[in-house]
Amino acid sequence: MKAVGASAGTCYALWWHKGQAGMAQHIAQKLRLTAALLGTVSRKDLAAAFRGVNPKTAFDLGRADKWLQGRAQPRQLSVYDDWSKLLKLEQPGAWIAESDLPGFTAAICARHGIERAELERRAGAHFETASGHEERSLGLALAGTYACYSRALSPYYRGQLIRGSLSIEAGLGAHGLTAAYREVLPTGQLLVGGPVTPAKRGLYAHLKETNGDAAHFFLCLFPQSRPGSVLGGYMCGTTIIGPEPQPSLTRILMIRLRNPVPEAWGGYLPPDGSIAADLASLGLSVEQTEAVDRQLAQFLVGDSDGGANQIPPAEFRAILDVFDRHWLSHPGQA
Repeated sequence: MKAVGASAGTCYALWWHKGQAGMAQHIAQKLRLTAALLGTVSRKDLAAAFRGVNPKTAFDLGRADKWLQGRAQPRQLSVYDDWSKLLKLEQPGAWIAESDLPGFTAAICARHGIERAELERRAGAHFETASGHEERSLGLALAGTYACYSRALSPYYRGQLIRGSLSIEAGLGAHGLTAAYREVLPTGQLLVGGPVTPAKRGLYAHLKETNGDAAHFFLCLFPQSRPGSVLGGYMCGTTIIGPEPQPSLTRILMIRLRNPVPEAWGGYLPPDGSIAADLASLGLSVEQTEAVDRQLAQFLVGDSDGGANQIPPAEFRAILDVFDRHWLSHPGQA
């Protein structure tokens, strides 16, 4: 087998040195697929990834725009060799240059254990190549699927965690991002959606039902960082399951996944349940699970008593009673 591999590599080298570099094809699409796989946001991030495997790489940042736009292609075989190392492929660099797009996609999906449809969906978010559009590229990098954990708002499940799934999709425009958040509740599925707004000081989303009882939720999250494996912050809304609606606030963590969330996944996590083990069931295994569980639990509890931050209805109604009576007894008072 080694002899065959060496022979193949020699053939590729001869093929290249005979001036066949012009046979490279689909370079722009292959670079976008590579960027989507690695989670890189801009051409600068992609160039940094190449430097990670070869500090002296010939991947030229100045010409990367043309490569990503399909107006030119790397002429040095060493770029493709670095590319092969970056993707941890068994094939030589020249194979990357001449392979057809379906073959290239299949090879990197098989090597990294990702579904083709998911990788193509990420690449379809139009990886940003223009240096003057970093804000747009940062927003597009949010596109993906997330497993969400927060404190249950329902008083019947006080102190427990609830699992939800969030999907963010990129659309048109500089901030054409939409999100869909889903929870599997004992009373049925809750699905809310709406626009996502990335900003310098935070990430915001207003999500609501399109039918039913028209539940509304607002997400106020930390600004996204690169490569964007986790989103976190606050979720504000009212209780869905309970004797009466209560305005509520809870911390929330959203952990990015490489594959879609199963339709039946979600709902309340058992009181003794492990977030790390739960993530492992979704294909995301972390080391030192007990330490990770403690860290995540500490974040989600925050300064509360173990549940969501809520105002007891009786406290509000006592104040409401005072001022309602005053309002009704003084109808003409400004």
